[in-house]
Amino acid sequence: MRFNILFTLPLFILSTNLLDLQRPLAASPVLSTNSRWIVDDTGKRVKLACVNWVSHLEPMLAEGLGKQPLETISRRIASMGFNCVRLTWPLFLATNDSLANFTVRQSFQSLNLSESISAIQINNPSLVDLPLIQAFQAVVESLGNNNIMVILDNHISKPGWCCSNFDGNGFFGDKYFDPDIWISGLTRMATLFNGTSNVVGMSLRNELRGSKQSINDWYRYMEEGAEAVHSANPNVLVILSGLNFDNDLSFLAKNQVQLTFSGKLVYELHWYGFSDGKAWVSGNPNQVCGRVVGNVMRRGGFLLDQGWPLFLSEFGVDQRGTNINDNRYLSCMLGVAADLDLDWALWALQGSYYLREGQLGMDEKYGVLSWDWCSSRNSSLLQRVTTLQPPFQGPGLSEASPYKIIFHPATGLCVLRKSLLGPLELGSCSETEAWMYTEKQAVMLKDTIMCMQADDEGKAVKLGIFCSQSSSKWEMVSDSKMHLASKLASSSSNSSLCLDVGMDGSSLVTNQCKCLNRDSGCNPDSQWFKLINSSRNIVSGSLSISRDFY
Repeated sequence: MRFNILFTLPLFILSTNLLDLQRPLAASPVLSTNSRWIVDDTGKRVKLACVNWVSHLEPMLAEGLGKQPLETISRRIASMGFNCVRLTWPLFLATNDSLANFTVRQSFQSLNLSESISAIQINNPSLVDLPLIQAFQAVVESLGNNNIMVILDNHISKPGWCCSNFDGNGFFGDKYFDPDIWISGLTRMATLFNGTSNVVGMSLRNELRGSKQSINDWYRYMEEGAEAVHSANPNVLVILSGLNFDNDLSFLAKNQVQLTFSGKLVYELHWYGFSDGKAWVSGNPNQVCGRVVGNVMRRGGFLLDQGWPLFLSEFGVDQRGTNINDNRYLSCMLGVAADLDLDWALWALQGSYYLREGQLGMDEKYGVLSWDWCSSRNSSLLQRVTTLQPPFQGPGLSEASPYKIIFHPATGLCVLRKSLLGPLELGSCSETEAWMYTEKQAVMLKDTIMCMQADDEGKAVKLGIFCSQSSSKWEMVSDSKMHLASKLASSSSNSSLCLDVGMDGSSLVTNQCKCLNRDSGCNPDSQWFKLINSSRNIVSGSLSISRDFY
């Protein structure tokens, strides 16, 4: 069978692997799957809250090692709350022995990157004369020493920027994508990291694409790749991507993959604002959100209902905040990610590149870190993402009975109360209240007789005890399913008013509902709220969430 075709492993790989096995790494979970959830060996849910870190471009070294010491970068990833890195690698790193035996210095010299060599010499002198594969292992080890899990993502075959339909890396049979060599490379990497405890998963191939795409070939080769990885390293999760730049897994609705093993299979999906062209700019945000979310569910979200974990392994935005298409998409996407409690990986960590598409030192506007890797690029976006890092629900999480959280995607905050009958406000989702949404459309504080009540336009929203009147009924009125509207008999306009954020950015009021249809020029962000399910522990009226979710 194809997955038995191997090249001889270079001696330096075997010897380095043995040395790594002797080094103590931080304790890491062996992960498996339980229906749609990823769990540890005790059966408790482990949520992947990852960031992508690029190591697949021409230099074949993790980006940023000329900007900061490796240990500093690993510590920063942990300090931002990420428990996982999706670490990309090119197939040739594992299958082209002449390339893999290149030292970091030789790789950069071959690309005329002399300044980058000098910078790496300053910040990471121990890496400069290591073979590339050993430098890759050093990155994995540093992440493990900082309690960060790693998913090895075979991003491309020939090192370079990804992706296009015509780069020869898109689908089985393309110029640089020989299935036999791919199986060999997967087997080598799975073998190399068998015993490296923080390597918890392997993504078989990023963004399959191009004119040669075939569903039959997808099943044939993905099944063989999965079997090869599991045979070489039965501890790791096996992660399968879809077609059309990993936007389409719809063919799995009627025909699942057939594997000899179970409890290790995860599917991955990508979702960006540009996945739908300029729809977010040209269309009404509520209507676009409703339509796009429906498409995402049909293309891959349905797998959750079928009992399969779905990993949103790439999403991201222009973090300068000036891209309207991205900004509108992000609030919608974060609402969905919270509602489904997805495992995810943000694109991307790197603030800049050694060399990308022929340009030296290119700035990454989607990067979490700044160009010099010294600070975060957009702290408010990081706050929004941080809310989604701990799990909201899943096996073994707590003994709490299910309840609702009212999440505001535009800020990453949740609805909480200042006092018993005082106005409601936005605050940290780690301190939010436990709510219930009743059949009569009341938003009630769980296990109490109090409910959320509107007053009038521009007035504060408070808790009250008269929960059968119209001001206590909240209907989801828009295509996005994120507008909570209350129809007040006493309203001067006698029309529905929507939950909104006040001018101070934290108080909650009701205002005229906006952007419900047609208008493409408005921004509904302040009025988008998502009722999401949770079962996290509640202590003294607020949530107590452990940050130790790795």
